[in-house]
Amino acid sequence: MPIDAAIFDCDGTILDSMPMWTNSCVGLLRSYGVLDAERVFSEHESLDMFAKCQWYHQHLGIGESAEALYRELWCTVKAAYGNEVSPYEGCESFLRELRASGAPMVIVSSTPTELVRAALRMHGLDKYFDQVIFAGDVGRGKEHPDCYLYAARKLDTARENTWVFEDAPFGIRSAARAGFPTVAILNDHDGRDALFLERWATVVARSYDELSMQRLAGLSARVLRALVVAGSPEPSSADLVARLAGESDYVIAADRGAEVLRVAGKKPDVFCGDEDSVNEASRTWVRRTASHTDLHPVEKDDSDLGLAVSYARAKADELGSALRLTVTCAAGGRPDHALGVWGVLAKNADVAPRMVEDAFEAHVLSPSGIATWQIGGVVGALVSVLPLCDEARVTEYGMRWELDEERLGLLSDRGLSNYVVTRDAFVRCEEGTIAVFVFVDDTM
Repeated sequence: MPIDAAIFDCDGTILDSMPMWTNSCVGLLRSYGVLDAERVFSEHESLDMFAKCQWYHQHLGIGESAEALYRELWCTVKAAYGNEVSPYEGCESFLRELRASGAPMVIVSSTPTELVRAALRMHGLDKYFDQVIFAGDVGRGKEHPDCYLYAARKLDTARENTWVFEDAPFGIRSAARAGFPTVAILNDHDGRDALFLERWATVVARSYDELSMQRLAGLSARVLRALVVAGSPEPSSADLVARLAGESDYVIAADRGAEVLRVAGKKPDVFCGDEDSVNEASRTWVRRTASHTDLHPVEKDDSDLGLAVSYARAKADELGSALRLTVTCAAGGRPDHALGVWGVLAKNADVAPRMVEDAFEAHVLSPSGIATWQIGGVVGALVSVLPLCDEARVTEYGMRWELDEERLGLLSDRGLSNYVVTRDAFVRCEEGTIAVFVFVDDTM
């Protein structure tokens, strides 16, 4: 998995400073007579520094003002950065390795920029970072992905190649949900939930000695990009099929799909099916050009599409690769056939199938395959989500109507006809299996 850029938290990730933050905030609360100070700090840890002080003042009634509390906490923390805090062992060596690779690095912190810069300077680490971003300047706290998405825009790198390094469970979760690969820094004294971090993080590191560019880059499995050109009587355009075939490693023609491939001028690796819908000219052509032909009787248990998917799986197994499946020429024709197509794709959710037609693109999302689809770049597009199981949990971000782990039943219409409003929009399937449709032409 390439590392094009890195987003680092500071406190608890680069600097072993969470005990200092706990002591400073709890000490501030206790100085104003707050009895359950540890609980208050823990419940509001995800807020940025000023937002904490606002909450303390508004809800606990302490301090002359939020600004006064903020100044008091600022002075305490700034002094403690120099006297009580040090970087994690091995951290600078890893930062040096990242910098040498050419990957730009930024800090995203819930601590104000000036304080973070001062802390980094105190420990000689400021030279590694191109920018320090204060989450409070972006919008919501780290329990939402806004600050990580903002940093990725500044870096101008793809989310799937921009790594987020965090210690906070809420930060790891929100970054992972948005499609970032994540490294959770876990120590033996901050009380972080290891099982939670292992669930959400790409990598959990208990020390920087466990991290290297080589290890992180080596996490990417070889991927076979397979295209199935199905036999819908309403096929996709030859231009689209030619483009999809050109982007694929392995092309399978399912019966009538051979006709579109012939017109598109693209040779399939496999031709399969029962030949009950392909015309004579295409049948002759595909038998001559396909590397492998496998014919079946009309009366069989599997559909032609099901057979084609089986071939894609077998090829991936042969190569020892992960499979990513694209299907085209599959959406038209009889409605019962169309539902059967989605049944096949739902059954194969672990290979992250997508359907691409001229009018729309749809992805099957599931924790067993790929859970997040980053839809950015199509602001204004119409989006619909349909659960393909009894109950799914769905998150939609950057839409006109956002969902946060909403539970939707089988084929629920609640997810129909939403609209993309930001370039950072994504849909995530937290549980179950869903189909997500994007129509760039919202007249559909």
